Amino acid sequence: MQGHEVIRWLARRPRVKWFVMVSYEAAMRCLFSLPRYRTFNRLKSAFLRLNGARIGARAVFYPGAWIMPGRNLTVGDDVDFALEVLVESGGGIQIGDRVLIGYRTQIFSANHIIPAAGEQVFSAGRVAKGVVIESDVWLGASCIVLPGVRIGAGAVVGAGSVVTKDIPAMAVVAGNPACLVRMRR
Repeated sequence: MQGHEVIRWLARRPRVKWFVMVSYEAAMRCLFSLPRYRTFNRLKSAFLRLNGARIGARAVFYPGAWIMPGRNLTVGDDVDFALEVLVESGGGIQIGDRVLIGYRTQIFSANHIIPAAGEQVFSAGRVAKGVVIESDVWLGASCIVLPGVRIGAGAVVGAGSVVTKDIPAMAVVAGNPACLVRMRR
């Protein structure tokens, strides 16, 4: 059976699909709870590659990083995922080289649709918009990056910021929503 045939087969069997999904999450939780030793980082990168991600050299994953579903994720070289970083890559995420992602930062490329009045939340669906984080970016601790955002090369996003729109290259931003503080010289 080819890969796409397996996916179609699983889609027709909700219990099997549910079991595979929960098993994947359990395996990921165990693997990503390991310390950031070089060997464990290589295993974490290999696991993500098996799930469709493209991971560059020397990616570092601190314990507790949560990266789902893995596909549609491209990570450059020397990217640092700090403690308890959450990445939702369903809508596509591209991360350049030498990016620092601070503690408990969350990056979302998909979100739920707000239903019209009288409609149920669960049936409203989802919207996916890609996120691009260019090279040499520093995302401070506890940032939230929302779907459809591009963060330019060399930008710095202050701790606790919520990025709702594009950030130009070499900008220093902070706040909720993130606003320009100054440009790097």
